[in-house]
Amino acid sequence: MAKILITEDEDTLRSFVARALRLDGHETHEAGDGAEGLEKLSQGPFDLLLSDIRMPVMDGIELAHQASVRFPGLKILLMTGYAEQRERADDLTAKIVDVVQKPFALPDIRKAVAAALAA
Repeated sequence: MAKILITEDEDTLRSFVARALRLDGHETHEAGDGAEGLEKLSQGPFDLLLSDIRMPVMDGIELAHQASVRFPGLKILLMTGYAEQRERADDLTAKIVDVVQKPFALPDIRKAVAAALAA
């Protein structure tokens, strides 16, 4: 299965998503902000970056920009609970697979990850 980095500043949500993806057989790694996520990506290779958009230190949009330059084959899936943040991701359309709207149910995030990996 896939090696996935989950970058999310909310500990409970990050753990929830990681557990859900491990149920599908994926290997998950976690980071609490974009800067930590970028550091962990360099320890890859990873198949997918699943990142929140709104985070401290470095947000998910900046992380996606930097990750797409440093790791060109990396698939990127963003998630957000804020409509205006989704619009900020529009300039990333060539670099990301999709943006998942929060809150989401367990089957929704599992389906979004499967689709991103298949893209």
